[in-house]
Amino acid sequence: MKVKTIGIDLAKEVFGVHGVDARGKSLVHKRVSRKHLLGLLVKLEPCLVGMEACGSAHHWAREIEKLGHTVKLMSPQFVAPYRKGNKNDPNDAEAICEAVTRPSMRFVPIKSEAQQDLQALHRVREQLLKSRTALVNQVRGLLGEHGIVAPRGIAHLRRLMVEILAEPASRGLSGLFGETLFEIAERLRFLDERIRTYDLRIGRVFAHDERCQRLAKVEGVGPLVATALVAAVGNANEFKSGRELSAWLGLVPRQHSSGNRNVLLGISKRGDRYLRTLLIHGARSALCRAERRSDRRSIWASKLKLARGFNVAAVALADKNARIL
Repeated sequence: MKVKTIGIDLAKEVFGVHGVDARGKSLVHKRVSRKHLLGLLVKLEPCLVGMEACGSAHHWAREIEKLGHTVKLMSPQFVAPYRKGNKNDPNDAEAICEAVTRPSMRFVPIKSEAQQDLQALHRVREQLLKSRTALVNQVRGLLGEHGIVAPRGIAHLRRLMVEILAEPASRGLSGLFGETLFEIAERLRFLDERIRTYDLRIGRVFAHDERCQRLAKVEGVGPLVATALVAAVGNANEFKSGRELSAWLGLVPRQHSSGNRNVLLGISKRGDRYLRTLLIHGARSALCRAERRSDRRSIWASKLKLARGFNVAAVALADKNARIL
């Protein structure tokens, strides 16, 4: 079969496959099991393969590229308008096959295994931080039920827990609650150790990656931001300009305009929330030190902070950092 374009709807076990020739005539329209997918593609001449950027998409993209095909990944929200009829695997595959041929379609860069390994470090670390935050909030609630209000900040809570565990009776706490609090303190210590371990792993990657070292020269960028950006973006040549990367991260304003009336709203918040958060936190740190510097960039940031406020200035500085990076 002279198949030129194939759309694959990824799943866990059964995939939808739709293939067309150079004139758009349907040649393949079937469901294929996971173990037979590569066997089907290896029989075809090199062609264009489109898939949605979802779970396991990067793995399949790398495997299919080894067979000589050209693979393009797309965001599911850009594929949905091309679906005809009800939502099912064959219709989804046909929509993907149609969308991948559009000249104006935006594609997602395929991540390498090294990028995904580095991204896994950040994802696990992020989950550990969420677990620690949830545990700290639970401790605050339990102490509040006993009339003890913990000051803001995790450091203050740690010191308070040490004082309470030393003499729980002095705070009017029972032995049973003291044991519960001791067990929570052990869990909190364990989470702190795991987070510290992942910070060290990320630091080792940062120290041995020349790209991360170059990125860290920008004010407000450290090991976390540099490694997260390398893991998420990889080859920045996929973007035509620095503004495209900034828009991809959701750091540019949303627009709601019509005719001659241009309305710019808050930032779009599209793309990778984790990376956008790291960039903004890094910009906050740089903005705090900008008043003590006399370079052109710091003067601009300080003036913007006075005119528009700290938060707006921090996001604007994060946007500028993204374009430079």
